[in-house]
Amino acid sequence: MCKILLLFYFLPYGIISVDILNIKGLLIMIIIGEKINGSIPSVAKAIAERNEDWIRNLAKIQTEAGADFIDVCASVKDGELETLHWLIDLVQEVTDTPICIDSPDPQVCVSAMPFCKKPGLINSVSMEGNKVDVIFPAIAGTTWQCVALLCAKGIPQSAEDRLNVFDQLMVKAKEYNIAPSRLHIDPLVEMLCTSEDGISMVVEVIQAVKEKFPSIHVTGAVSNISFNLPVRKLLNQAFLVLAMNAGMDSAVLDPTNRDMMGMMYATEAMLGLDDYCMEYIGAYREGKFGPVKTN
Repeated sequence: MCKILLLFYFLPYGIISVDILNIKGLLIMIIIGEKINGSIPSVAKAIAERNEDWIRNLAKIQTEAGADFIDVCASVKDGELETLHWLIDLVQEVTDTPICIDSPDPQVCVSAMPFCKKPGLINSVSMEGNKVDVIFPAIAGTTWQCVALLCAKGIPQSAEDRLNVFDQLMVKAKEYNIAPSRLHIDPLVEMLCTSEDGISMVVEVIQAVKEKFPSIHVTGAVSNISFNLPVRKLLNQAFLVLAMNAGMDSAVLDPTNRDMMGMMYATEAMLGLDDYCMEYIGAYREGKFGPVKTN
């Protein structure tokens, strides 16, 4: 039930009252929780040992932290589909947050869709091989969303080449009648330590994508930027601010990282996306960031 709160702001010029509906500290950013991934050693161990409580807890804490999707990636050599089924069932036992099915194999992604109780997100498609022609027909006519990577034969090394791949993807999306708003474009976030120009190319791609299709989402694995560098959390936060300023509105990350979530709310407020900073204030009061409150 929506609750109307009447808020009063005491300013040097007098008192201003503002009606705000349903203040819940909701991010405009779409958060794809990254913690259930078999490439993470602790998760790989839980999968190998079939530690159901471990997986359930990872799903629960990400939902409580504000994840919009729970990414589920088996990352196993054998029995990937079976493992995905097991993981998805465990996640859905403790949360109704939509699933992000994560696999490099497009057929596995499509085969795992019936395991989900509601439409979610496919991660991912690209112009490599037959991925588009396997995944796009499967989600056409549904409300499933999809992450689309701007790669074809390998990773394009220039903004122009990545945008050429984007144009090809959008031709395919139109062919299958998939609205831009259902796509999360990944401009390919790479390691900062191997870059000669920081993130300028990624920023250029993000801005161009959003200019061409304002309703499309732009996403990325935030932690990719900091591989092989010290104090990774600091770099991840700096990247997030710059990427959000360029137009990124979706991200694969750890929603239980309170500093990261706080940075998101702060950045949205700075960008004018949070009227009167009410989402920022609401999230702080709910304890989503800032000092951990004790009774």
